[in-house]
Amino acid sequence: MSSVMLEVRNLVVAFGAFHAIDDLDLTLHEHEVRFVIGPNGAGKTTLIDSITNLVRPTSGSIRFAGEELIGKSEHAIVRTGIGRTFQKPSVFDELTVLENVDIAASFRLRFRSLLKRRRGISDEVAESLDSVNLTAQRDEPAGSLSHGQKQWLEVAMVLVQRPRLLLLDEPVAGMTEKERLHTGELITQIAQQGTTVLVIEHDMDFVRRFAHKVTVMHEGKILTEGTVADVQQDETVREVYLGRPRDARGAAEALA
Repeated sequence: MSSVMLEVRNLVVAFGAFHAIDDLDLTLHEHEVRFVIGPNGAGKTTLIDSITNLVRPTSGSIRFAGEELIGKSEHAIVRTGIGRTFQKPSVFDELTVLENVDIAASFRLRFRSLLKRRRGISDEVAESLDSVNLTAQRDEPAGSLSHGQKQWLEVAMVLVQRPRLLLLDEPVAGMTEKERLHTGELITQIAQQGTTVLVIEHDMDFVRRFAHKVTVMHEGKILTEGTVADVQQDETVREVYLGRPRDARGAAEALA
């Protein structure tokens, strides 16, 4: 059994009386690819916002490679080896593709190093661009890319920082079928190279094709976990996806 990479225990994120995350436990092992699914409002994005300190947990523990994350700044969490993407790509449209990745690669450099003019392109930047099929677009403004390509660029900007844990928030939203296929292959490749990956996703076709272990969230809690086949056959999951028990047949069709 591989070692535990991420351990979330008794996590609560409350906004007044509303609990977006309600006493949640989650464990990810090293080199694992975990897909997290659930209806809108289940708390999926809030979960990774908590891991990266975009949202401050009310109580509980989040340990990464044995180190407690709660209380650390966003910057410090990145330096522990955690990277993430967002539902809407956060890239610098006015800069070139290469400049975006090069800036991301600079986060570990000392301030004096940032002031020096660097020549050429580093191996890390070149590898990151190649992994997301953007080498040919390296000198184009990021704003000229398609939505799918911007998603890949953001992934490259994270990968160049060599994360041990990669959090992807709906990575195929708005993508074409061809782009979704490449994204799935990219996630598989990233995991094979040793990075633990947590994917928040709504696209059930994508989940069925690329997921192995799935965690289902509902109302801020973990509803169930298992293989895609296990989740598809779970009657409670079928009910939750439609919201009404009598509509379980329709939910089954959605998950089939």
